[in-house]
Amino acid sequence: MRFVPGGAFTMGSKHFYPEEAPLREVRVDPFWIDSTPVTNAAFAHFVDATGYVTVAEIPPDPKHYPGLLPGMDRPGSLVFHKADRPVDLGNPGNWWRFEFGADWRHPAGPHSAIEGREDHPVVHIAYADAAAYADWAGKALPTEAEWEYAARGGLDGADYAWGDELAPGGAMLANYWQGLFPFANQCLDGWEGTSPVGSFPANGFGLYDMIGNVWEWTQDWWSERAATEAKGKKPCCTIDNPRGVHLRHSYDPDQPDIRIGRKVLKGGSYLCAANYCQRYRPAARHPEAVDSSTGHIGFRCVKRARE
Repeated sequence: MRFVPGGAFTMGSKHFYPEEAPLREVRVDPFWIDSTPVTNAAFAHFVDATGYVTVAEIPPDPKHYPGLLPGMDRPGSLVFHKADRPVDLGNPGNWWRFEFGADWRHPAGPHSAIEGREDHPVVHIAYADAAAYADWAGKALPTEAEWEYAARGGLDGADYAWGDELAPGGAMLANYWQGLFPFANQCLDGWEGTSPVGSFPANGFGLYDMIGNVWEWTQDWWSERAATEAKGKKPCCTIDNPRGVHLRHSYDPDQPDIRIGRKVLKGGSYLCAANYCQRYRPAARHPEAVDSSTGHIGFRCVKRARE
């Protein structure tokens, strides 16, 4: 883990997506944070020690999913499939497929394995899985504010974790999609999918893969617009250690029959591209239902100095 001294910073962005606004002054207390995302090897150690079974390995209960199609009550997870031509970017079904038997041990589907990928970030991790690992390790999941502060590495207000240019001088500083998503990845960064943790330079706090590679869970419930007040303080004031909104505000309004909370994901992944998802940035944020797992979601942990 690396020690992050804490302090005040400008959270959010007004240059990219509306859910990142408004800009607000935030202060976080000192904390320790994993220098890399949790790897397959580390998660395997946790499973061996505890016998833990992930959400993707458990059949879904139909009573929690109104309208579940017959035969879909089997364990599995979402696996990315590269398209062979331009597709409608408004329909994620053009590149995501739910595959029975896909899980953290089988990241590309039931016939894949993690042998030889022990140093890659673990994926197909639902929120409960990340929280269980953190609890076992005597740690916690970061808040959105802690995560963003750590990702910035001391560069307050910069668009990226290394400055305001995505690829300065053509340098590839993170694992993301170069080319037209989801069919033409130029792989200028050297990787088609996930990369071993630490493959790219660390940020100013000595942290690797805060940008790209895999999305990372935070403990904050999602809201469409970031909270600008905390404990009665006015929006003009610095917000101390914000903790997000209440569970009930995080439900997906497009799925009123499914009352499953959504948490904030941070950091982007190897599937973020300039033409589709420019979320390979500290300020970027994305909602994810707590029961969801995919081939591009992982996590890292924190340990707070005050706890």
